[in-house]
Amino acid sequence: MAEALSNQHVLYLKTRNFHWNLKGARFNSLHGFFEEQYGKLEIAIDATAERIRMLGGVAPGSMAEFLGGATLTESPGAIISGEEAVAALLKDHNAIIRDLRKQIPRCETDFNDVGTADFLTAQLQAHEEVAWMLRSLLE
Repeated sequence: MAEALSNQHVLYLKTRNFHWNLKGARFNSLHGFFEEQYGKLEIAIDATAERIRMLGGVAPGSMAEFLGGATLTESPGAIISGEEAVAALLKDHNAIIRDLRKQIPRCETDFNDVGTADFLTAQLQAHEEVAWMLRSLLE
């Protein structure tokens, strides 16, 4: 769960970065879309941290911990085109989807934790929806 939380933070910051530094013809629509997405990620981050605490763990809380625990990488603050931003976010959502698809069965079989499996399944569905939207923007 700490890796999931770390990846959510990296994706949140990347989405916010692209919201700020976007350029191009689709600026207005993507600017609003990215704002909606980082708002949803903020809610998911809080829920994931609270789930970690419910299970008796300690949620990572520093940028160093998030970067050290994430499989996703940061993007520098730089001007970015809409197509580049959408492609980068799609790549990250797809990576999270792959990770969640591995973690969910482990929660059920290895840990007999159906609650966390359900929690992660809801997150998986949210990432799948965003990935579909991002793919549609690139077609």
